[in-house]
Amino acid sequence: MDRLASRVRPTFPPREHKQGMTQTFTFTLNGKPVSVALDNEETPLLNVLRNHLGVPGVRFGCGLDQCGCCLVLIDGAPEKSCSKPVWSVAGKSVITVEGLGTPQRPHPLQQAFIDEQAGQCGYCLAGILIAAKALLDRNPQPTRSEIAQALDGNICRCGAHNRIMRAVAKAAARMRMATNAGARP
Repeated sequence: MDRLASRVRPTFPPREHKQGMTQTFTFTLNGKPVSVALDNEETPLLNVLRNHLGVPGVRFGCGLDQCGCCLVLIDGAPEKSCSKPVWSVAGKSVITVEGLGTPQRPHPLQQAFIDEQAGQCGYCLAGILIAAKALLDRNPQPTRSEIAQALDGNICRCGAHNRIMRAVAKAAARMRMATNAGARP
């Protein structure tokens, strides 16, 4: 499959839905159970997160599954939320950038991005942090090439790519040190 073909908006199987009926969708958001009542089960998860649940870190970039600004973790896997219908996450766990750390205790990735000044405008960073988290969860010692491959679906127009790559490598090293020392990263 070529690179562009892999970025085509996914299709979901048709579902029976009665227009005008409000449905409640329940899932776990950043470790807490949430429910949202909607008239349209096809509402993109991105809209639900931002407009109904007040989660501003998830960004609208292109709306076509191509830029990665809207990336979230769904049951641990990175997924683009701009075209993911809300019904598809019912009963699942969704993690956004807000679920990684806090200002008082940032996730090692967030701290490394701060240390390396990896963000310029910051618009794309939430998606990049989520992609990097998914990578480090499955591969705690990635090579530079593996980092580049994991972040390939995220577009940053500011030209901070080298700093972003350094920040991910730095976070990986810190997380390995913390794990080896018996601490939780």
